[in-house]
Amino acid sequence: MTNILILSEVQEAMKARYKAMLLERFPQLTINVVGHHNDVGPFIADTDVLLCFSPPMADHVVAAAPKLKWIQALGTGVDNIVDLPSLGKDVVVTNIRGIHGAPVSEATIAYMLSLARGMPQSALAQTRSAWERWPAKLLDGKTVGIYGVGLIAEYLAPICKAFGMTTIGFSGTPRPAPGFDRMVARADLVATAPELDFLVALAPLTPETRHVIGEKVFAAMKPSAYLVNVARGGVVDEKALIAALESGKIAGAALDVFSEEPLPAASPLWQTKNLTVFPHLGGYSEGYEDRAMPTIEGNMRKFLGGDLKSMINIVRKPTSW
Repeated sequence: MTNILILSEVQEAMKARYKAMLLERFPQLTINVVGHHNDVGPFIADTDVLLCFSPPMADHVVAAAPKLKWIQALGTGVDNIVDLPSLGKDVVVTNIRGIHGAPVSEATIAYMLSLARGMPQSALAQTRSAWERWPAKLLDGKTVGIYGVGLIAEYLAPICKAFGMTTIGFSGTPRPAPGFDRMVARADLVATAPELDFLVALAPLTPETRHVIGEKVFAAMKPSAYLVNVARGGVVDEKALIAALESGKIAGAALDVFSEEPLPAASPLWQTKNLTVFPHLGGYSEGYEDRAMPTIEGNMRKFLGGDLKSMINIVRKPTSW
């Protein structure tokens, strides 16, 4: 009997749908579902396969899983999974790729429009029954820099072009890509920052990208510029961002991701001037589990057939391979 544990903080209906879809395809599985890493206790010792997003993961989960052979990340990001100190050397990790272009791009455009149009201020004015008006900034004619050029960025850039924006990509390996007016090396971020009206973070969190958007970048940006982070919280130096916003070095920011999630109630980010907090909504969209299931199902068939090396989207191989 193969034991599956689904660890996810998403809505109960979505978690139940993952379980139902898997049992429909693989009725021989034993599947348990929990919503927090502190609830894995009754199941984790017998777990063969773990399905999870990276934010709710914790080291004690893998430390208590002696039978664990495979982790299927339910998102693209695998930080806080592959770097867990107690993760067994023979555990294979796979992720979901190629389904985030539309939801994350639409969220990014929404956040950019929210910043440009002052939508949070309008919502606050409504709570006071106050009729307040101000001239909105336009996306048209502005320059957006997208830090991290992968599948999502290649989906997002043409949409930005449709709004009349100039698009600059920051890539580890600069190359022509649809929708980009110019591509530069990631190392040139500070030098290029003065050109940007919007900086969108889309790079994965790695040792090289941790806090890469920090004090030097904010100092180089226009006072009228905005930051949007839909990547990983650790890509942005949050302390430096708070200082930049409070001092007016940049005009505003929208954060969809954070170094600690859920964002603690005591975090100063909640009260930071000109900052809008979105609780990791970028890829969280209706039908996500349906779009993710082909990858999960295909990999599950490989796992049950003992052909782990043929799985797709492998991001961490066992040392025994």
